[in-house]
Amino acid sequence: MLDLLIIGAGLSGLMAAYAAAQKDLRVRVVSKGLGALHWSAGTIDALGCVPGESEMVRRPRERLPDLPADHPYRLLGEDAVFSALSEFATLAENMGLPYVGAAAEGENLRLPSPAGAPRPVFLAPAGQIAGDLSRDDPMLIVGFRGLRDFYPALIADNLRKQGHAARAAFLPLSLITERRDFTTVHLAQALDDPARRRELGRALKKLVEPGERVGLPAILGLDDHPAVLAELQDILEAEVFEIPTLPPSVPGIRLYRALRDRVESLGARVEAGMEVIGFQAEKGRVLWVETETAARPLRHRAENFLLATGGILGGGIDSGHAGRVWETIFDLPLTLPQQRSQWFRPRFLDPDGHPIFRGGVRVDASWRPIHESGEPVYENLRAAGSILAGFDPFAERSKEGVDIATGLAAFARSH
Repeated sequence: MLDLLIIGAGLSGLMAAYAAAQKDLRVRVVSKGLGALHWSAGTIDALGCVPGESEMVRRPRERLPDLPADHPYRLLGEDAVFSALSEFATLAENMGLPYVGAAAEGENLRLPSPAGAPRPVFLAPAGQIAGDLSRDDPMLIVGFRGLRDFYPALIADNLRKQGHAARAAFLPLSLITERRDFTTVHLAQALDDPARRRELGRALKKLVEPGERVGLPAILGLDDHPAVLAELQDILEAEVFEIPTLPPSVPGIRLYRALRDRVESLGARVEAGMEVIGFQAEKGRVLWVETETAARPLRHRAENFLLATGGILGGGIDSGHAGRVWETIFDLPLTLPQQRSQWFRPRFLDPDGHPIFRGGVRVDASWRPIHESGEPVYENLRAAGSILAGFDPFAERSKEGVDIATGLAAFARSH
């Protein structure tokens, strides 16, 4: 029998699996898909905005007391939140995928979005850090003719409107690939080839002016990213940074693979493509869950279970045309409105967030899902990540911070 079965292979599930595997526990992660990291920017947001305010948060720790009392951060406490983020940064460094923050203690970075807007980020991969908009040195934004959904002229124009020195340039896509059907992942794999990246470096060298830092789409290697970044900077004698693209996200895939490999190296198993379709409970405890297979359902028995399936975008919560909203595996109580008329807001980007994203599963101090009365639904079931109630991960820009901190906390409270 397993010590812990984790349902969901996103950031919260993988961080919990890492913590459990470090304790030599028998751990398995099962998931329907590959988690949200594949469509994230690959950065770690702690708190970028406070609901109801238009200004970006400068120092996340200072603003945690201003969050609602049922927010996961308030349930954790400031020290636990930032200790978890520090633990993640140490883990990332040890995995050879360093994440860094602003030079000032506890401040958010301001990095360019795919449209050239500033986005508050608490920790960023080393390959994105040189794009920090608090710096004054000029930027050269380089794109590739034929690369969809990356527009250097738009990015540079929006950066200039904000007072940053920026210009745009283009290179032929044939420097990287001859393929006509490609994604950013294919381009990143192509740049793992030393010959390809040297050719790209020589072409970029002709464009860069003294003192400029160079922004490129996030395609600088998949399996050999640190070497690609270092070699381009050596050739250019300038700093290089990646700007996230639309999914699939190469920085997110790098992080997913690094975490999965680390978890599996510690003896745990991560199995994607295993959708949980049923469970059995008795006397207030979950006995097993079963996953769908080609032949017959496969049962997984464990002492403890962790639900980390994400919110409505991650598939952990679903809805019907009649207005019902439900948690998809255990049918846990939700704080979401059960009438369609309450699903909407007059403003698409409401500063208070969206009720569908803000609602979810309420938990007790041990991260067990609870009834409205406060009693745990199941003694040995815990929840973490975006399925939790009390916060809107997108309006607040807090998703990864909550995922990391609650994933580690939910494991710790179960052992």
